[in-house]
Amino acid sequence: MYKKSIVHYITKICVDVLFYIGILCCVLVPFSSSWLIKYFYFAEENITFMIVVLLLSGGASVYILWELKVIFKTLLVGNPFILKNVESLRKIALASAFISIIYLIKCLFSFTIATVVIIIMFVIASLFCLTIKDLFKQAINYKDENDLTI
Repeated sequence: MYKKSIVHYITKICVDVLFYIGILCCVLVPFSSSWLIKYFYFAEENITFMIVVLLLSGGASVYILWELKVIFKTLLVGNPFILKNVESLRKIALASAFISIIYLIKCLFSFTIATVVIIIMFVIASLFCLTIKDLFKQAINYKDENDLTI
């Protein structure tokens, strides 16, 4: 029998809070050009490019959090091994790869070590999600086979 854990609820709350904070940050990015110039020393001619990078990567991050919310709904119900979660993990992997491509392009115009770290992190996240997706798919196959056997 599946036992719900307090950790699941706390993690779901954290994902929900981060989802709404991410939306707020994406909404505020277009209004942050003076702040980006003052505190991060971006050149004024590059500010539009940076805002586009931040909006695209922020939107993809919010999308990842949305898909995590979808996965947590099934986890809290007690049935996480369904094809819907496999599809969500595939979408998270694609969004992570999209973020790494965005920052790879950014790296060509404005190289920083932090950008390289972001690229590496999201490539690893993409590969991790693809691995977990295959693991979930195999677990679903075993579960279906077991249900048919009994």
